[in-house]
Amino acid sequence: MAVRPGWQGRFYEDFAVGDVYQHPLGRTISEADNTWFSLLTMNTNQAHFNAQVGASSEFGRMLVASPLTIAIAMGQSVTDTSQNAFANLGVDELRLTAPVFVGDTIWSESIVLDRRESASRPTAGLVTIRTRTLNQDAVPVLTFRRTFYVHKQGHGDAAGLFPQAAEPLTVEGA
Repeated sequence: MAVRPGWQGRFYEDFAVGDVYQHPLGRTISEADNTWFSLLTMNTNQAHFNAQVGASSEFGRMLVASPLTIAIAMGQSVTDTSQNAFANLGVDELRLTAPVFVGDTIWSESIVLDRRESASRPTAGLVTIRTRTLNQDAVPVLTFRRTFYVHKQGHGDAAGLFPQAAEPLTVEGA
């Protein structure tokens, strides 16, 4: 019997310019997601939470709040790109290229644009990616560049944080 570690994410050394990561989890956006996000962020534009206003707009329905789309897209990229990052340094060239509506499912993919050693932190490097988000019809709805600090292998490892039970998990105890 062996404990097999789960996916731990990429470290600085794992990135190569030109690598593309198609992030594994799509996300269907619900009306509740959109309404709650609008309320939590104090977004008072009724196009996001008033069906009558949405229906009378040029889109004929409510729009998903664009910061929600951005947040989901960035979150989708974490498992492949910044699981071992300790700081985002910038988001640039953000473009919202098509509207997103309740019921849309969005998927994201990222390409590594640049990587360099950190001059001030020898245990880390800087990585720049471009992320593109597509809806269920493969229409691009969002793009942005993001630069982050990421740990090098052997540094900043959170693997040891899993709590150790007094008794190991066994087949017999099922």
